[in-house]
Amino acid sequence: MSTPPLAYIGHDRFVADVRALAALLKADDWRPDFLVGIGRGGLTPAVYLSHATGIPLLSVDHSSHVPTFGDELLARLAASTATGTRILIVDDINDSGRTLAYLRKAIAAAGGDAPNLRFAVLIDNIRSIETVDYRARTIDRDEEKSWFVFPWEAMRSE
Repeated sequence: MSTPPLAYIGHDRFVADVRALAALLKADDWRPDFLVGIGRGGLTPAVYLSHATGIPLLSVDHSSHVPTFGDELLARLAASTATGTRILIVDDINDSGRTLAYLRKAIAAAGGDAPNLRFAVLIDNIRSIETVDYRARTIDRDEEKSWFVFPWEAMRSE
C-alpha cells in the first residue's frame, strides 16, 4: 500500500473552517450547552470554536487508548444529555466514521439522550459510515485520497 499524498491545511484555512462551523451553529435553533473536543484531533478545533461562539468547552481524550479513561468521561456526558444538557462533539475529520460510531455507541450504551447530542467536524467524508450535523466542508474519499495535515500536526515528534 502506497503512502497517500499529504494535503497541508494552513492556519488561515483552518480558521475559515472554524468560522464556517460557528456560522452554522449561530444559524441553527439548536444551541449546545457545551462543546466537547475529542482528543487528539478535535481538541484544537473545539478550543477555537469555543472562542468563536462563547460556548464552554469540555474534552475527552479518545486517542490515548487508556482503558476506561475515555469511557468514564463518555458516561458522564451520557448522564448529562439524559438530564437535558446539549452536547456538541467536535472532531477534525469524519473520515471512516469509526471514531464517531464508537462515541455514539458508548454514549447511547451509557443512557445518553440522542436528541441532545450532535457532531461537528471540519472535514466530512461523504463516504463515511457516520453522519455529522455540522461540517465546514465535504470530501469524497472515492476522489480525494490525500492525508490531511492540520496545523497542530506540524509539531509531530521526530
